[in-house]
Amino acid sequence: MRSFSARSFSHLVLGASALAIAATPGIALAQDAGSTAGQTSNSNNQGQSDNTATDQAAAGNEIVVTGIRASLRESMNLKRNAQGVIDAISAEDIGKFPDTNLAESLQRITGVSIDRSNGEGSTVTVRGFGPEFNLVLLNGREMPTSSLGDGASPPSSRSFDFANLASEGIAAVEVYKSGRASLPTGGIGSTINILTPRPLDRPGFQGSLAAKAVLDTSRNSGSPITPEFSGIVSDTFGDGKFGILISGAYQKRLASTNTANVDWRDGYLGSENNWGSLPQQGDPRYANITNRPGPNDVYAVPQSASYNLNDIDRVRINGQLVLQFRPIDSLTATVDYTYSQNTVEVRNSNVGIWFNFNDVSSEWTDGPVAGPVFYSEHFGANERKDLSYSGALTANRSINKSLGGNLKWEAPGGVTVQLDAHHSTAESKPTNNYGTSSSVGNAVFGIDNQTINFDNYMPVLSYQMYPGVDPLDPANITPTGNSFRNAYFRDEINQVQLKGHYDHDGSFLDSLDFGVSYVENRVRSAYGYIQNETWSGAGPASDIPDDIFKQVSLPDKFAGLSGSDDPNMIQSFYTFDFPRMVDLIENLYQTCSNPGTGSAQPGTCLANYTVDRRITEKTLAPYMQINNKFYLFDNPAHLNLGLRYEHTNIDSGALVPIPNGASWDAANEFYVQYSGDSNFTAFKGAYQNWLPAIDFDMEPVQDVKLRASYSHTIARADYASLQGGLTLDTQFRVGGGTGGNGNPGLLPYKSKNIDLSAEWYYGPSSYLSVGYFHKDVSNFISSARVDMTAFGLRTPYQGPRYQAAIAALGANAGAQDIRQYIFDNYPGSTQPTGTDPAGYTTGKIFALPEDPLVNFQISQPVNSDQTAKLSGWEFAVQHSFWDTGFGVILNYTIVNGDATFDNTQPYNVTQFALTGLSDSANAVAFYDKGPLQARVAYNWRDQFLAGTGPNPYYVEAYGQVDANASYEFMPGLRAFVEVINLTGESRRGHRRSDRTVTFASPGYARYSGGIRFNF
Repeated sequence: MRSFSARSFSHLVLGASALAIAATPGIALAQDAGSTAGQTSNSNNQGQSDNTATDQAAAGNEIVVTGIRASLRESMNLKRNAQGVIDAISAEDIGKFPDTNLAESLQRITGVSIDRSNGEGSTVTVRGFGPEFNLVLLNGREMPTSSLGDGASPPSSRSFDFANLASEGIAAVEVYKSGRASLPTGGIGSTINILTPRPLDRPGFQGSLAAKAVLDTSRNSGSPITPEFSGIVSDTFGDGKFGILISGAYQKRLASTNTANVDWRDGYLGSENNWGSLPQQGDPRYANITNRPGPNDVYAVPQSASYNLNDIDRVRINGQLVLQFRPIDSLTATVDYTYSQNTVEVRNSNVGIWFNFNDVSSEWTDGPVAGPVFYSEHFGANERKDLSYSGALTANRSINKSLGGNLKWEAPGGVTVQLDAHHSTAESKPTNNYGTSSSVGNAVFGIDNQTINFDNYMPVLSYQMYPGVDPLDPANITPTGNSFRNAYFRDEINQVQLKGHYDHDGSFLDSLDFGVSYVENRVRSAYGYIQNETWSGAGPASDIPDDIFKQVSLPDKFAGLSGSDDPNMIQSFYTFDFPRMVDLIENLYQTCSNPGTGSAQPGTCLANYTVDRRITEKTLAPYMQINNKFYLFDNPAHLNLGLRYEHTNIDSGALVPIPNGASWDAANEFYVQYSGDSNFTAFKGAYQNWLPAIDFDMEPVQDVKLRASYSHTIARADYASLQGGLTLDTQFRVGGGTGGNGNPGLLPYKSKNIDLSAEWYYGPSSYLSVGYFHKDVSNFISSARVDMTAFGLRTPYQGPRYQAAIAALGANAGAQDIRQYIFDNYPGSTQPTGTDPAGYTTGKIFALPEDPLVNFQISQPVNSDQTAKLSGWEFAVQHSFWDTGFGVILNYTIVNGDATFDNTQPYNVTQFALTGLSDSANAVAFYDKGPLQARVAYNWRDQFLAGTGPNPYYVEAYGQVDANASYEFMPGLRAFVEVINLTGESRRGHRRSDRTVTFASPGYARYSGGIRFNF
């Protein structure tokens, strides 16, 4: 991957800035203009026309600016005329947004970076604060959000997934970076307002129709060309009193994301001698270690690794209907309905290895953070070490619906009143009979040794089998364990807002904004799973027909990544037909109808819910803002003083499954058993906040604006932290178990913000700006851990039967021999299920009342005393080169925080650090003149900390080039081509050391071409 230097970009910005200044045309005098649409503004200054346009307009020749330049001018004027710090992007024409994905458009804004899912932009990070800390509005209304995450745990995120929304039909997106009393709260990074078009804003009959073909070169097999259609039609009639707008979009995409993954065991110190750690001096295996980490060095060892091929089928459907009625000029009624549906199916096939940490060999880099050069393990012939051939299916659909109404009355006396209400829902659930995320394992047993080499960009996995074992003979593939996870998430928001605006004719008081908002947010999150721990083999290989398997090659799926050409890399493996395999193992082993853990709905593999959380948040928020206008240095200045009060009540309940026992299922694996009964527990919480917002701006000289803002903003805790009820993790070890309990009394994160900026608007669509921001954030959430017993659960470990086995077999008896002794001598308390190839009985050993109680470490989220300070700089230049049609946009954001992670600290030292902080940059060059439009954009984000804990993990620096071009053959008819990730940039992540790779994934270009007809 080609990273991008912050130093080189800053030089680029400075150089372009100097060029822009030198190339500045003569600056016209400011002209009086009204407020920017969609907001209340106190500024009477708007962007200037260039001299040529002014002269021609005076001569009677009207200049109409369209396309890219019109979009940039509109966005610039919104920024210029706004109170506080705002950036925006707008559609070039009706139905034409600047990128194919809304998240990918947002990343062009200074200080905004995105996270990608399945190869597309998904969620946003603003000024270092991730998606949980940004509030998304639709036409000023709080939007519900739902997503199922990775499907491995109950969904709980407040993050808005922009992948649900097609960019067609969006008029503009505003990013409010400073707080405002009139805005709903919930984002300390930003508040993002998505605006959709209104028919009465654009009188007459007009619209846009587009058809596009998309070629995604990442697709592993099959035809990767898919269609996209979009259209928007708007009309007004009845002398402009009625308006209707209809928009819709259909997008289908076939893609693949292939990853090399490594999972790591918790970090170790070089002085430790625990299970999984490297052998100490005196151990015979010590000789197998080269450059062993020193006593104070921190390192981690790989637990497992795999190559994953993920084939993605995505269908997105969006639509909107808007009806407007304006019986008189001062009264407008609007009713709108917005619908989005995003269906994603991911079929995973992977080959993987696991480590047992016995006969290991390895080489390490120097400390204090030691990384592996290679890590290898040898296995005995009787260990039956497996090479995993697994498959997984993720198939989910998210549906968003929003029905809203707005009544706006421009009353006499300079008063404007708006009543706005909406009912909106977001729902995510699986689309098949297997669940949200399902995985089925197969294996070939008989690995002699296996190795991961970390000398390349991607980890290189290799293995050798014992003689006589052919891993590419499908007759040797044995069915093993499996898991079927079922998640559901629904968010419903009902909101009523009453807003007022009063224009005052006085000399100092310019206007007054006031209002009140009531929001009811209802969330349901449910989750359950069924699992079969038959990893040593659910049955013989002969149970599965050979023709279900298909051999696929691997190196070509990672072409371009360093390491993919290593001859030691696994060259091929077997995939399988997932639905057919599930039917087979259900018929053979009752995989879903009688699983080892959990239960399913009859006739399906859809697990019954064992977690069911319900949260209701009710927030009442009145606000007032005084807007003042005066003159400094003979130029206008503004001082806006606002205060918002929010009171939130939380009702949180959870369906808690009731355990009725525990069992010992394998050597070091114990499981909680459930009766099927559950209790619904409920808890309450409440908090209130006074949120001031002060904005000041002035023009010390013509076309230069200085701003200063101070505000308080909040972001609410994730839903899992607020849920009530004690839940236990199903699996525990000899040392005990873990679990969690929510806390609806959590206070929201709170940020005290300072924003300063200087902006020079020197042309009709050209400006320079520099901004400074500082955030002081408190009420961070940490975890308090309590040791306790739960539900009277007991464990066979160290119980009377265990002690009897030790007495009979000796103190050095292994877990398998102890288990065999209990199976042989206490048949009334066991449930044998078979015999493994080594002759040991498999099955469950149930805990008895005389066994010791299990100790559980229960974690509960609490507000900590930790605070964090974050600051940064934003630099931006937007310049159009006279009337040549050429222009550039450059921006760079620097983000610094005082809560950073120290990788050299021991893994058992608890550290507090902010995630998501990174510098980011954009460079865009465009041409827009006559029938031709073209644009090339480079977006870059530096490495950032993505997660904390004993093993923090980082996503490495990433940059990609996008481009598009269009040509208008006749008025209204335009053909276009687009490419995303033109140079095929790859992505990679790691833990403390850049050698402890967590994932490496190749990148591929996505091409599209089509036609658009505007009328």
